Amino acid sequence: MKKKILDLLSGVHEIIVENWSAKLEFNFGNKLSKSEIKEFVNSSLRSLTEVIKSAEYLSIDQYLIDSYNLFSRANINLLEVSQIFSSGRFALLHNIDKTEIKKHDPIIILGFLDDIIEQIFARYSMLYQNTQIKEIEYDRDRLAKKLEMNQQYLNTILYKSDTAIAVIDINEKYVSWNHGAEAMFGYTEQEVVGQDSKLLLPNLPKYLDELEFIIKETQIRGEVQISDTKRKTKEGIIIPVQIKVTQIKNQNGINSGRTMIMQDLSQVKKLQQQVDQSEKLAVIGQLAAGVAHEIGNPLTSISALVQIMQRKNKDEKLTDQLGTIKDNIDRISKIVRELVDFSRPPGEDKELLQINDVVKIAVGIVKYDKRVKNVEFKTCFSKELPMILAVPDQLLQVYVNILINALDAINGEGKIEVRTYLDDVYICTDIEDDGYGMDNEVRSKIFNPFFTTKEVGKGTGLGLSVSYGIIKKMQGKILVKSEINAGSIFTVKLLP
Repeated sequence: MKKKILDLLSGVHEIIVENWSAKLEFNFGNKLSKSEIKEFVNSSLRSLTEVIKSAEYLSIDQYLIDSYNLFSRANINLLEVSQIFSSGRFALLHNIDKTEIKKHDPIIILGFLDDIIEQIFARYSMLYQNTQIKEIEYDRDRLAKKLEMNQQYLNTILYKSDTAIAVIDINEKYVSWNHGAEAMFGYTEQEVVGQDSKLLLPNLPKYLDELEFIIKETQIRGEVQISDTKRKTKEGIIIPVQIKVTQIKNQNGINSGRTMIMQDLSQVKKLQQQVDQSEKLAVIGQLAAGVAHEIGNPLTSISALVQIMQRKNKDEKLTDQLGTIKDNIDRISKIVRELVDFSRPPGEDKELLQINDVVKIAVGIVKYDKRVKNVEFKTCFSKELPMILAVPDQLLQVYVNILINALDAINGEGKIEVRTYLDDVYICTDIEDDGYGMDNEVRSKIFNPFFTTKEVGKGTGLGLSVSYGIIKKMQGKILVKSEINAGSIFTVKLLP
């Protein structure tokens, strides 16, 4: 795993340096020069790499000393150093290539890196404290003041940290509850202090067993980490968390409680779900391509034979039956084409084109549908639209799919309005109908593959999914506004 992590870091080294340096220049540019910031950031990444390779922290002692000297000269206190390391942690964890990290276990990788960064800052804090104490040994009057200030810094860091930190005494009661814990679980410090340690446990026996395990392991080993478990918020919501527990000892070395650091894994879990969903869609795409191939070939032969029979047949009843067969063959052919589009959108040759031209062609195609006899089309095309580089067939497919859905929504009777215009960023196309509309539940699913509100045999649920994929690939957006019995507006936004 170390090699994978080192490869990931190497691939994004420059962007991490750029983002972290920019953040430090913004916050500490009045205390540190650009060259000092750049040297510190590069030295920090080298030290992180060294720790990953060697799995020990002695090799970075010189780095910690150099950093302490740098911050001391610049009059940067421990709280500000905490902010510096936090900005580095953010730059590191949020610039790792998500395309690469999803190939592995993101919980393990991100947790591993996060733990190393916390350990480096902890060692810096120890160095800071030891150095400060040695300095003030020469002046007893300054000792009390320095210790008091340092305690305030540490208390501020503890309370203001975004990570949830709590302290539980030997009577299994909460005695400390920081700002991060308030944000994560919804309880204030006043509500938690004095409460039993079971407060956050979901109502299942296994979590009581887990608490017993934590208590025993902490007493025996001094610390314990639960990589993936669950806890309950004030609102009763169950969230995934990672927990690290460390024993607290008094001056006599006797156990006096434990600290508990908790991290919300919801975002990591969400990332994992997205990875899983992408893998499922990839499998569906492969299956769709295979099904389309196996159905398409015999279907072509059957269609050809039916057309020959239609031309040679003189029996009116048989002609009607052959027409029914031909209609069903056409419907199957349409499904096959949409399966192919879902697995592999057609055409990749981009051209410089005018959106108005593509939209007009799409409207013209839909007007030939047999259901438009009682449909009023209104169009309003902006003359100020810039040209765009895109694949014409793919864009045409998007607009035709949305227009056909609008036609279905009004059931062949009503009004469809098409508008093009330019906002501050995007070239926009609105397709509005006065049909039956959608509720929030349906609207949230319309771009899901194979989701359809049409009757069996009337639709495959692939049209909008394919359209969404095409526009997203072009760095664009499809937005939807709709209410029951108040119609719908689909807005396609494309970058010039």
